[in-house]
Formats: sequence, C-alpha cells, structure tokens
Amino acid sequence: MEAISEPTPRWLKAVQANEGAPPATHPSPEQRVNELTEGLYSLLAEAVDQPQQWHRLLDASATMWRYSGGNVALLTMQMAQRGPMKPTLVAGYKEWERHSRYVLKGEHALYVIAPRTARITPADEQGEVSGAREPELAASGDGEHRSRIVGWRGQPVFDVSQTEGEPLLVPIAGRPDVPLQADSCTQLWESLTAVARNALYNIVVSETQAGLADGYTDHSRRLISVGSWLDAEDRVATLAHELAHASLHVPGDAIGALYGSSSEHRGLAEIEAESVAYVVLRAHGIDRDEQSAAYLAGWADAVIEAEACSILRCSRDRKPMSRVDIAKSVLGRVTSVAKTILETTNPPGFGGRLACLALEPEIGGQEHLLGIRSAARPRASTVFE
Repeated sequence: MEAISEPTPRWLKAVQANEGAPPATHPSPEQRVNELTEGLYSLLAEAVDQPQQWHRLLDASATMWRYSGGNVALLTMQMAQRGPMKPTLVAGYKEWERHSRYVLKGEHALYVIAPRTARITPADEQGEVSGAREPELAASGDGEHRSRIVGWRGQPVFDVSQTEGEPLLVPIAGRPDVPLQADSCTQLWESLTAVARNALYNIVVSETQAGLADGYTDHSRRLISVGSWLDAEDRVATLAHELAHASLHVPGDAIGALYGSSSEHRGLAEIEAESVAYVVLRAHGIDRDEQSAAYLAGWADAVIEAEACSILRCSRDRKPMSRVDIAKSVLGRVTSVAKTILETTNPPGFGGRLACLALEPEIGGQEHLLGIRSAARPRASTVFE
C-alpha cells in the first residue's frame, strides 16, 4: 500500500537542514565588543592624522576622568554621531531611575567596554573545576570570593542629555575665561604635594633649575623641583607635569620603553607628561591651551617617530607597535595617571559617573543645573534589552 503524505499545516513552516537561524536583531556580546574596538582604533588613527583630535580627547577626559581613556573616546565618538552634544554625565538605565530621571523615549544607548568577571572560590584555586556552566558574574572582592576577568562586554549607558526628570545640581569647574582665584591655586598646590608625598617624592621650590627648565624630576633622589620664579598657576601646572614624569617615566618603564618613552629615551615622554597636566588642570577649571601648545603640537610627529623606532627595534621577542597601538597606550597611560591624581585633588564635578553623585548631595560653591526638564512628563520606556 502506498504511503500518503499529508500536507504541512499552514501554521508550520518546513525548515531545510541547511537553512540557518533568522538573523539576530542585536549584536552578540562578542560582536558588540569588536565593533566598539574597531571604532576606537579608527578614532585613534584619526587623532594621529588630525592632531587637534588629541586635544578633543584630552578635553573629554578632563570631564569624564573617572572613565578609562578608551571609554572616554568611545563615548565622545558615539555622541558626535548623534549631534554636537558632548558626553558629560553617564549612567545605566536603572541608575538614572534611582535619581528620579528617566531615559527619553526613542533614545538609543551609548556603549562602553566593561569587564566580565567570574568568582574565584577556594576550590577553584586548588584546581577543582565546578561543572561546565558559564562563569557567574560577580563584583570583585566580596570578602569571601575574589574575581578575575574572563572577557569583555558592551555595557549600555545614557548621557544626562538623553534623560528627563528631577533636575540635578552638580558642581562644575570654573569657567576658563574667569581668572582662577589665588587661594584656589594654593589649594591645588597643596593637593598636588599630597599626591607627591603619597608617591614618596619630596617637593622643593628652587631658584636654580637644571637646564633652566621650569621643573625637573630626579628619580634616584625621589625629588621634584619647581622653579620659584613661576606664578601660582604655572607652578601647579609644572608640578602636575612632573608628577606625571614621576609616575610614568621611572627607570625600567617596560611599557614606555616599547615605543621610546622611558627615562633613557624621551620620545613621547614629554607629550605624556604635559597631557596629564593638561587634563588635571582642565578638570580644575584651568585652561592651558596656549601654554601646552608647544608640547602637544608635536603629538602626531612623536607617535609616527615612535612607530618607526619600534619597527627598527623589533626582534624575536619584541613585536613592532603600530601608531594606533602607541596612541592607545599613551591615552591609557595619561588618563590612568590623571585619574589617580584627580582622586586626591578632588576637582568639582563627578568625573562623568553618576554613581559618584549622592541622592541628596550637600553642594557648596559654584553649581550648574543639568538637564532641566519637567518631572511631570510621562516616564520614557526602556530602549534597549
């Protein structure tokens, strides 16, 4: 008897074995990180081709100093794609809700690269493997468990300009066109000397300087010298510059030596130090554009020269670095040291992180009202999954 094939029900669709799954509507975590990384490298390449872009990255880093240099660049790039607004204060969807602000309907998330971590239990440390499950995400150092980075992910955040709700009172740095008060320079000098003391360096204000420089750093004697003839603003700028040298350019600087930025080979050392000083002072409301121009004008040439030097010095154990790799390294080193300094000097503002803003802050001094919109407007819906 011949078998009779029944027709396929209309609500079912026959799928051939060679047909793939329908395309995903959102990038996978790996794709998201790859896209962000490609965008970052494109921006850094542009910063070498167009040196003024380096200034823009430093300006953004002075506002968003609690973020890594790479994420500052990513936020700047994504905001520029949306219009003239620059990132100022960003947070996740739920964090904005905690502060009675809500993401505007139709807004799309910005993305930063964040680590994926997994808990390390005593059993794991002894080499015992617990099943084949995906590692549990956990905060580092919870008292009983430590954590390690197991990968990277794109983390969605929103800028304050993408939200509405309760107004936020946030202190801001002084305007660049308003002269800095003498007592402000004195306070910043005292804060910077505290940073030096924490690093076990002594500060001297001297009438004579080696090579007639405004300042110098002696690593062997753990000494930073600053010229006594400088005015208050130039003095704090010089100290910030020398603190960068003290942190970055010590003998044996393995990372900087890869592209000629160690204490033996100046290379990008002066660019790095002045960039740190520029970010620190700008975060405190001091505009050093004109004074820093002589140092930072050679940014692109120094990167290209360092790339050539890295190629010439490559060996079996040392791979050459591209100009984009060098730019990424310099940006990371500069923003890392600037963040360490700013955590002590405590400039106005919150460094771009809403988490540093208390729900009911006691704010004194100069203030700024961010993102004023009617709190009575309807709550915006979630715009990402």
